[in-house]
Amino acid sequence: MARKETYRQKHIQQSGVQQPERKEVTPLDEAERALFEAGKVLLIDKPLHWTSFDVVRKIRNRLRIKKVGHAGTLDPLATGLLIVCTGKFTKKINEYMASEKEYTGTFTLGAVTPTYDLESLPEQQKDFSMINAEQLHATTGKFTGEIDQFPPIYSAIKIKGTPMYELARRGEEVELKSRKIVISEFELTAIELPVVHFRIVCSTGTYIRSIAHDFGQALGCGAYLSQLRRTRIGEFSVDAAEKGDGWGIV
Repeated sequence: MARKETYRQKHIQQSGVQQPERKEVTPLDEAERALFEAGKVLLIDKPLHWTSFDVVRKIRNRLRIKKVGHAGTLDPLATGLLIVCTGKFTKKINEYMASEKEYTGTFTLGAVTPTYDLESLPEQQKDFSMINAEQLHATTGKFTGEIDQFPPIYSAIKIKGTPMYELARRGEEVELKSRKIVISEFELTAIELPVVHFRIVCSTGTYIRSIAHDFGQALGCGAYLSQLRRTRIGEFSVDAAEKGDGWGIV
C-alpha cells in the first residue's frame, strides 16, 4: 500500500490537476453478487494512474467476493483495456493473457529514461533533427516479426522471488535475459517530431517500453514511451469496455 500512496502523491496530488468528482456507485444486491460469483468477464477501460491491482481491488470490494483477477497488467501510466474475471471465470485468465494484443501510443525521440517511460525523468538528450519520416518507417521493419527482446530492468519479472524493479531501486546488478516475442504489425500513424505516434499488434510478453527504447537506439538518438493505450486483447476491444468510473474507479 505504501508504494501506491507514494505513486498518487507523485503523479496526482502534486500535479495540481483537479481529479474528477467520484461517481456514486449503486451497491449490488445478493442476486447480482451471486451472478458475479458464478463467473463473469468484465472489460474495463483502465484510467490513467491506476495500477491494474487497484482496479481489481475496487471491484473485489464492491462485489464482496474473493475470486477476482485481471488478465494482463497495464502500467499506471497506461490506459485502456483490462480484462477482469470474477468467480469461476478466473480459470480463463491464462487463456486471455496468452492472446494477441494491440496498443497505440507515442514515442518521444531525443532522450532516454531509466524506466523506458515517463515513470522516470528523461536524460541523455541527443539531437534528433537529422531523423526523417523515411528513416522512421524503415526502422519499424527491424522490429517486425519474431524478435529477441530484453525486458526493462524496471519490470515486475521476478528473480528468485524478487521483482526486478525492487532490485534496480536498490542498485543491485541484474542480468537481463532476452525472450522471443512476435510483432505482427508495427505502423507509425503520425509523425510530429520529437513525438511519433504508433500502433502495434504483438504477442503476449511484449514490453512496449522496450520497443520504444530499442527503436530510439536503432535511430541513434534515443527514445522513450510517452503514452500508451491498450486497444485490444484477442477478440475483446476497448470500444466495448466500461469506463472505470462505472466501478468507482476514478
